[in-house]
Amino acid sequence: MSQRPSLTYADAGVDIDAGNRLVDEIRGPVEATRRPEVIGGLGGFGGLFELPVDRYRRPVLVSGTDGVGTKLRLAIDAHRFDGIGIDLVAMCVNDVLVTGAEPLFFLDYYATAHLDAAVAAPVIKSIAEGCRQAGASLIGGETAEMPGMYASGDFDLAGFCVGVVEYDARIDGSRLSEGSVVLGLASSGAHSNGYSLVRRILDVAGATLETRLGDQSLADALLAPTRIYVKAIQALLAQVDVQAMAHITGGGLAENFARVIPDHLAATIERSAWTRPPVFDWLADAGNVSEAEMDRTFNCGIGYCVVVPADQVAQAIDVLTGAGEQVFELGRIHARENAEDDAVRLV
Repeated sequence: MSQRPSLTYADAGVDIDAGNRLVDEIRGPVEATRRPEVIGGLGGFGGLFELPVDRYRRPVLVSGTDGVGTKLRLAIDAHRFDGIGIDLVAMCVNDVLVTGAEPLFFLDYYATAHLDAAVAAPVIKSIAEGCRQAGASLIGGETAEMPGMYASGDFDLAGFCVGVVEYDARIDGSRLSEGSVVLGLASSGAHSNGYSLVRRILDVAGATLETRLGDQSLADALLAPTRIYVKAIQALLAQVDVQAMAHITGGGLAENFARVIPDHLAATIERSAWTRPPVFDWLADAGNVSEAEMDRTFNCGIGYCVVVPADQVAQAIDVLTGAGEQVFELGRIHARENAEDDAVRLV
């Protein structure tokens, strides 16, 4: 009678030692995101963060979670991983920022069939870079090796962010008033939305990531990391009366901005206020995509919106440009004539 072999976790496709080596490799970049409020280090069962209650009378925690969608498929196909983690952080912290909150800490979830440090390490290091840009600590995460759940070479990402804002300083659009001005901050490209359509356009047009778009490749244009607006907006909040903000993600400018406009008000946005970046023109042409579909799928060059009083526009633009942002005066807030009218109209 033959003796059955003794099976190990490695025989099932999970390499515990590889996971431990990955933790050692990313320890430095993760530590570089450390804020004074972080307690302990990597390796615990939970990330500890001391809430800075001495800075607040009535602190409100703001949470957000997101992924990067099928942009990840392009990154895997191009084998370019140094920006996708920034995308992950940006999608979460920019959402939290809309409330006026300061992002405090971030956690990530990385799931794959077989852990490959040559892929996982640059991804997680780019997550740490995104946290550094946002001023948030990367205090923990999970790396899950799940053979049979993912195809070989594939992986998925999710992110989780927590921020804090003073109760009386939270921003929700309720203080919007007629005559206030809408400012748009330039995006760095398609950010992390609309990539299922992007991939379909590439297929229909017979294009590849190596196809040239002016002086760059489509890979350069389509995999440019999502812009993180945290530090610029924090500088703005300290100096200007910001009445509302919106992160322009899936649904485009009109649908996202409409989420923060009260029922009695509306906004008219002038298309001529900014020039759509070339990558969006290429997508529209190569895919024969209508303007209406472009508007509701992509940010089309505006990644974030803020609304300020008319008498503070010049100061707001100075602050934002001084923080490195490209700013456009998009339009104004006005009364909504009928309840059935669109909250945001692009003209």
